[in-house]
Amino acid sequence: MKREMTTQKMAKTRIAAFLLGMLLCALTACGGDMTAKQPAETASETTEAQSAEAESETPEEQPAETASDAAALPTTDPSGASIVIPDQVDSVVALAPSIGETLVALGVEEKIVGYDLQSVGLAGLPENVPTFDTVNPDVEQLAALAPDMLLVSNLSLYDQEAPYQPLIDAGVCVICVPTSDSVEDVRSDIRFLAAALRVPEEGERVVAEMDAELARLTEVIADIPEEERKSVYFEISPAPYLYSSGSGTYLHELVALAGGRNVLADQSGWLSVEGETVVAANPDVIFTNVNYTDAPVEEILGREGWAGVSAVQNKEVYYIDNMASSLPDQNIVKAVEQMAQALYPERFADK
Repeated sequence: MKREMTTQKMAKTRIAAFLLGMLLCALTACGGDMTAKQPAETASETTEAQSAEAESETPEEQPAETASDAAALPTTDPSGASIVIPDQVDSVVALAPSIGETLVALGVEEKIVGYDLQSVGLAGLPENVPTFDTVNPDVEQLAALAPDMLLVSNLSLYDQEAPYQPLIDAGVCVICVPTSDSVEDVRSDIRFLAAALRVPEEGERVVAEMDAELARLTEVIADIPEEERKSVYFEISPAPYLYSSGSGTYLHELVALAGGRNVLADQSGWLSVEGETVVAANPDVIFTNVNYTDAPVEEILGREGWAGVSAVQNKEVYYIDNMASSLPDQNIVKAVEQMAQALYPERFADK
């Protein structure tokens, strides 16, 4: 009984994190203002100090910089808030795993002086640096660290107004990169981070490499007629708290890129799902990225009431890498490849 209660508690916690990270991405900006995108002219007051400080500098106080360099620097972040990029960025704290992975891909990992607890163990991130709670980071500890730039997602301190004002007052450039809704958003966020860190050419390289891999994978299944593509249910939280995604999410798009048809495409956003809904949809294939319970594939294959589902009958249930399918960054190609190979293994036999 104790183990069952612990498992249920873990499941609820995971769902809460996904709800906050995914559902609130359309509702919450980093300063706590309940909008996903703030136009520059109505940006949160948390960034006004940055703008005022920059405007107060005289031309003599600013370092030499070409007009093209200045024009290339972002003046608003992906949440829509106004920002002022420092003249020099030598230290960065990243409070989202997808941001951390992107910084490593851009080759600027040596600038990272702190990151969120969920990023511990990610390849390329420095060891022995401070770590922070993603949802409620210690602002005093961040202030003591005094990074040149703080990169957060919409999950960090989402329910507080102007939570990072003390850091901004201290001269820290605070930037919000909300969770991407699409692959195009992933491209945009990579380019934004590259521009903010003055490595735009690296951003183009990372995007080009990602797109080349996606093109390679989609070419393999491009000639499969839409009506012949296998139907898919992608589970991100198991019974009894089923959770998945409909249209308008990057995960839905990844399933389509892999050649699948999302059985929940008629719904939108991140969804709580009834088991009866999945059984009625009768998917050809089931994917799961659940990594916090024992044997998630076997659990689905033995799930009560699902024996008649085609995917279960044919044992077409597969685990997809959790990080690659959960983090909207350049590594989504790994998730697409795993799904495509599971859906159409015969087409990848010689690849």
